[in-house]
Amino acid sequence: MIAIIKYLQARLKTVVVVCYALLAVTAASSLLVDTHHAHSWVEQHVPCFWSLFGFAAAATIIGVARWFGRSGIQAPTDFYTRSQSSEEEA
Repeated sequence: MIAIIKYLQARLKTVVVVCYALLAVTAASSLLVDTHHAHSWVEQHVPCFWSLFGFAAAATIIGVARWFGRSGIQAPTDFYTRSQSSEEEA
């Protein structure tokens, strides 16, 4: 698994391009869906609605999680270093 991660890190630009291509294919394929029997006006008239909705939902979840983590439940990055140094002093 570590070898795969190092391989992908070495080819980061290729990974980014492939991800953008997959995103474009997903958005383009949503244009092929029959919207004649859509459940709402938005589904019927906004192209790529579910792709945009999914992206907005994921961005919202990430933003809320980052805010929630920084509000006090996330430990500082030097948490373990500080706890080890305080044990050594005692």
